[in-house]
Formats: sequence, C-alpha cells, structure tokens
Amino acid sequence: MASRVDSIFSKPLAEVADFKFDTAVVSVFPDMIQRSVPGYGAMISAIGLLAERFIQPESICYDLGCSLGAATLSMRHQMTESACEIIAVDNSPAMVAQCQQLVEEDDGLIPVQVIEADVREVVIERASVIVLNFTLQFLPLSDRLSLLTNAYQGLLPGGILILSEKLQFSDDRQNELHTDMHHIFKKANGYSDLEISQKRLALDNILLPETLVAHQERLRRIGFESSEVWFQYFNFASILALK
Repeated sequence: MASRVDSIFSKPLAEVADFKFDTAVVSVFPDMIQRSVPGYGAMISAIGLLAERFIQPESICYDLGCSLGAATLSMRHQMTESACEIIAVDNSPAMVAQCQQLVEEDDGLIPVQVIEADVREVVIERASVIVLNFTLQFLPLSDRLSLLTNAYQGLLPGGILILSEKLQFSDDRQNELHTDMHHIFKKANGYSDLEISQKRLALDNILLPETLVAHQERLRRIGFESSEVWFQYFNFASILALK
C-alpha cells in the first residue's frame, strides 16, 4: 500500500465521525503524521539512539501502539545488541498488516514481532526499552495507570520508558498559544482551515490530553523516580522515565 497525500478532511463533511485508524488513514498515515506532529521525524530518530543506549542483552524492546512501525524500525537500525528482539503492538488490523509488510521489506537484522492486540492486554516482560509514542492519549483516563504499571513491572532495572504525548496546560493562555501555534504549523504544511477544523472535531472525543504534571505524578506513583521531558515542540512532548 503506497502512501498518499492526506486529504481525508479536505472536503466539507455533513457529519464528522470520530477518528479511526482504518484503511483510509493507514494509506496516508506517513504524510499525515509528518504534517501534523511537530518534530516527529527528529523524535523518531532519537528514539532509535535512546534504544541503542539502553538496550540490554537478551531483553525486549516494546513499541506499544506502533502504527506503521516508525519507532520500531528506528530502534531496529540503531541497536547493535544481537541477543534481543522488538515487539510491535497495535490494535488496528489495517495498521498491523501494513506494519508487517514494512518490517518484512526492511533489511534490519534485529528480530521483530508485529502483533495485533490491545496494548492494555499485552504481558510485558524482560523489557529494557518501552515506547508509547502518542498512544496513551487515545486510552480512557481510567486505563492509563494500569497500563503504565504493567510497563513498569515488566521493565528491567536500568530500563527506560519513552512516553510521547500531546499536552494540555493548566494555564488557559498557554493552551491557546500552543494550540494556535500547532494550527499554524499545520497550515504551513499545506492543511487548510477546513481540514484542521474537521480533524479537530474528529479527535475531540477520542484524544484526551493531560498536563505534563499529571503524567509525571502518575509515573512517580507507579515507581519511576525520574521522569523528564527530553523533547518538546509546542504542545507535543516526549518524556523519558528511568527505572
């Protein structure tokens, strides 16, 4: 399935349905994510570098909510520890099918398993790196603690959790500023006001952002003694939590 230019929301819709990671989205996803998430490419590259720094022998790297496997492939090509593997998980059948094809076409040597499953039901074990790249924000607030607890318990001492999320801010002025700047970023990448508005409506009920403080307090409650932002571009940030 060749990637196309994202035009899903380019025409007026009589009713804007909730956003789904279906075949239509998968077919344009590389274009969509690059034009929608500030700094995405740099973040993906750095995740590979972090994986190489923290991978442990005979351990597993998890990419939870892997979509098309960008983080998975970045880790695969940076890691030199041969006695390890990557498990990539997503609950979208269309995403998993295309991710599996991309993994098979890739020339990396690290073994990769692509699994269709709910990330909340995955048993995490012997993990040295766990990536949740814009995944947690799509889960109900009530499910986030248990997923991260599972991640912490399956993470080896010295392991890392990489948690990337769209943020909200406790100060309304900051919320407005970062939202406006994000929209300016998208317009600079060719999206129209109509596309931005309709996609925002589609995401309203399913993408539930939290503040940085909320994320760090939850991580601390689970047992992560250290969690810091290592990357931020407007209201998109990634947190590095150390065990």
